[in-house]
Amino acid sequence: MNLSVIQGGMGVYISTPFLASLCSRGGALGTVSCVGVERVLARILQSGDPGGYYRRALAHFPFPEIVQRIIKTYFVDGGIPAGQKFKRLPAFSLQPRSDLIKLTVVASFAFVWLAKEGHAEPISVNYLEKMQIPHIYHLTGAMLAGVDYVTMGAGITLQIPGVLDALSEGGAPCYRVLVEGSKNGTETISFDPQKFFGARFPKLKRPGFLPIVSTDVLASLMAKRLPAGSIQGFVVERPTAGGHNASPREKEMFDGTGQPIYGPRDEVNFNKLRNLGIPFWIGGSFASPEGLAHARTLGASGIQVGSIFALSEDSGMMPSFRSEMRRLGYRGELVIRTDPNASSTGFPFKVAQLPGTQSDPSVYGARPRVCDLSALLIAYQQKDGKVGFRCSGEPIEDYLRKGGKLEDTVGVRCLCNGLFSAVGFGNPSEFPIFTMGDDVSFLRHLMRDEHTSYRATDAIAYLLSQ
Repeated sequence: MNLSVIQGGMGVYISTPFLASLCSRGGALGTVSCVGVERVLARILQSGDPGGYYRRALAHFPFPEIVQRIIKTYFVDGGIPAGQKFKRLPAFSLQPRSDLIKLTVVASFAFVWLAKEGHAEPISVNYLEKMQIPHIYHLTGAMLAGVDYVTMGAGITLQIPGVLDALSEGGAPCYRVLVEGSKNGTETISFDPQKFFGARFPKLKRPGFLPIVSTDVLASLMAKRLPAGSIQGFVVERPTAGGHNASPREKEMFDGTGQPIYGPRDEVNFNKLRNLGIPFWIGGSFASPEGLAHARTLGASGIQVGSIFALSEDSGMMPSFRSEMRRLGYRGELVIRTDPNASSTGFPFKVAQLPGTQSDPSVYGARPRVCDLSALLIAYQQKDGKVGFRCSGEPIEDYLRKGGKLEDTVGVRCLCNGLFSAVGFGNPSEFPIFTMGDDVSFLRHLMRDEHTSYRATDAIAYLLSQ
């Protein structure tokens, strides 16, 4: 892949198919975020699918009877009334309902299909490793749409190449799901697309795999443990990147504001990374022509950048908050906090500090703890030996009843509802949460003043201007 810039796969619907398409056609590798996309698609259809884009994509899914059922279940002509809640979808389990599997496969297909529509440039898709159970279904849908690359972080992604291999070879991929407190540590799930969809299931192309790592140590481990050719490149994210960050290797070290401290052990040894002989891209405060040039001196093929595209007019972020973050960033007043507790995943999470969002302690304190999207549930071993699911962001009494610890609930935000609200698909009573990288200095180069804006194509032209 001879590309200098990878557009990051950000949040829930921040990296829309339309942003990814625009970036790929503009000279970067466009990445569509398919995190929780089965729930996103259901809410888009309930919102009336303005423009009919997603129904057009669904019309190309090779099993029309499945699409017809999804349309009948979720599509609302003109959209649900203002103030009405979206339908609640079932949570994933080790044996998901058939209709949830179908919706998941179809959703990833539709998003990738839209991103690839009308051009021949490559498209990547992004998922979070921590959301383990849906991977085998999501990747099936993305590959049905001909996705070219898969990026994935927020966990160690050693299992993904095997899933891609199995799907491209017509087999049934397996995935070992972590189960807290279990004797074996994992439970294995599997999926046979040929059996599930029938003999008409087409042959799939294997996409390239670009795991997101934080250190050369993890990159070296993956290169050693996986067969040659399993990985087509690494994305190396520094602690200044937005979204989830890796935990510092020195534990329990915080600054005066409670943010984790990253030290020498967290620095990447780029000499060791180069010696792996696998291309890599660097993310985290490299969003400038000078940053791209510096990345190349370190041996990188280029950079991955997210925030510069998240704040463009082409992202899925709610326009009012997007313009306010641009305004504050242009003035040098946007505060980004690396919150060690905000995410139920256990990873530090970058949170933009904005009034009227979950970053505001008064908003967070007043919000009733509900868990109705249930996308970030963690599997655990129950006393009866069965596998249950819990989230430290759910109602505290429910979490404790499931064997969780009270201290794990302190400060935890509901990322599911917060991130859906950040793109306009939240339920009426929910407040958004926004993530952003530490460095937004690019705004001074892309905006004439604090009230102007820019397009994704402007961002690419700026990054490649040298």
